[in-house]
Parts: sequence; structure tokens; C-alpha cells
Amino acid sequence: MTDFATEFFSALEARRHEPLLEKESGTLRFDLTSGKRTTRWLIEIDKGDVSISHRNGKADCVVRAKKSLFDGIAGGQQNAMTAVLRGEVGIEGDRTLLVRFQKLFPGPQGKRP
Repeated sequence: MTDFATEFFSALEARRHEPLLEKESGTLRFDLTSGKRTTRWLIEIDKGDVSISHRNGKADCVVRAKKSLFDGIAGGQQNAMTAVLRGEVGIEGDRTLLVRFQKLFPGPQGKRP
């Protein structure tokens, strides 16, 4: 099975700068659970400059989801906002930061909207 979460965050980190986030600054932490295991991705954004780590640091917005669901979002099979509305994704903090970040998720068949 493809680990779309790792691929998504690795590609974002490799770019180091994301033009779609040039007007954004803040931190997001994704807590992805698989059974009793939690994998954390801390994304720091400074006017489009992006750095990523696995630290369990404080964040402006914390997103909690099952890893399998997030793999679907990162792989373009699931819609992030639909998952939020269904209650499948927990969010704490600055929701607007997540709304702006979700532009990076691929659309159906792995294409950006």
C-alpha cells in the first residue's frame, strides 16, 4: 500500500517554498493515527517558505485523523473538507489556516483543483 501521507509531506518539504501559501504564516500539526500509533507532521509556514518535522510541538492548528483517511486525502481519493464535515477529522485552533493549506491536497485522480 502506498504511503501517500509521507509522499505528500516529503514533496512539500522538497519544494521548500509553496507559492500557494505566500500570504500565509503559521504552524499546522497533523496527528495521524493507525491503531495505537500516532505519526506527527509539524508544518511551519512563513510567507510560503515551508519546513516540516515530526516534532510534537505546539501549533496554530492541530488536525487529527486516521492515517488511512489522510492517505486518501493526500492521494486524491478523499476530499479534506468533506471529511471534516462528516466529523472524520478533528481540528483544534486556527481553522482558516487549514482551509488555506487544503489547496495543496490533490483533487480527484491526483490532480490539483
